[in-house]
Amino acid sequence: MRFLFTCGGTAGHINPALAVAGRLRELLGGCEILFIGAKGMMETELVPREGYEIREIEITNISRSHSLEGLAHNIRTVKNVAVSTEKAKKIIREFKPDAVIGTGGYVCFPVLTAAAMLHIPTLIHESNALPGLTTRLLADKVDRVMVGFEDSREHYARPEKVTYTGTPVRGGFAGCTQAQAKAELGLPADRALVVSVWGSLGAGYMNGVMAELIPLMREDRSFHLIHAAGSKYYDEFCGMMQRNAPDHESFGAEVRRYIYDMPRVMAAADLLLCRAGASSLAELSYLGKPAIIVPSPNVTNNHQEKNARVLERAGAAKVLLEGEFDAPGLYETIKDLLSDGEKLASMRAAMLSLSVPDATDRICAIILDTIR
Repeated sequence: MRFLFTCGGTAGHINPALAVAGRLRELLGGCEILFIGAKGMMETELVPREGYEIREIEITNISRSHSLEGLAHNIRTVKNVAVSTEKAKKIIREFKPDAVIGTGGYVCFPVLTAAAMLHIPTLIHESNALPGLTTRLLADKVDRVMVGFEDSREHYARPEKVTYTGTPVRGGFAGCTQAQAKAELGLPADRALVVSVWGSLGAGYMNGVMAELIPLMREDRSFHLIHAAGSKYYDEFCGMMQRNAPDHESFGAEVRRYIYDMPRVMAAADLLLCRAGASSLAELSYLGKPAIIVPSPNVTNNHQEKNARVLERAGAAKVLLEGEFDAPGLYETIKDLLSDGEKLASMRAAMLSLSVPDATDRICAIILDTIR
């Protein structure tokens, strides 16, 4: 069998597709898999790393600006959609997939539109509590819609097409204990690990906070920190470290551009500091990891805060909003949580209760059922 996946823009769209593709390979053995991504975007780096071929098409986002520049950008986007839809048709005709699956990002629109026009079975998975623009536009075109949150059905005009599956998590997250992961990372088992990650591209605001927080670790050295600055901000953050804490590695603060071995790093972690992308939250719940979540304010319909509040209501995470805290305040919050073993245990249990550990298998079953 042949499966075509389309996803893009951020790791939160890419990783669920990789999880499903990997599971289909396990289930079906010699199936063929191809990806289509947006030219120059993160998927063109991450997908080949996992051993899959990816083809590129030109696609741009929708500007919500009412300026002349915004209008010109959107005219260019409309043109790109038309051209990319035709290019996607050509790729689909050549590859002859049994199904086309999208997991988010603007690139999904031309690819799934092309597949629907060619009468290929089509499916889309929406990880967020509120559907994004691409999913809303595609909901009537595709054969099946799958969602990561059970309450999401109410946001669709045709809920009978919508199935709650949870959000898939890559198989690598299942294979490592905390003690083993810490040992592989060269970290002492008795020292807490805090992981700070703010999306695959990074976040300027939170990098600024972390640049002020890391020097505070020098005094008590109560935990080890791995901070992912993001590909967009890494060089700038390294410059801040040179000014604020050039000796940061000596007291346990490690700075990375991107965490490529995320399953191992998250398995080792005692506490996560992160955004509220749905894929990240699925990984947190799968592993039962307590978190301090700072939702991105720069997303459509404030969907990250809505995602985060689901975890907060369950007692699995503490939610902070940008502008409501500073570096010393966040540092004290981290130390307070790490010193309260009972609270951390309660948060771990609440996280695990939100997990859908068989989400990937549910999605694979729906794909195969749609083909049949």
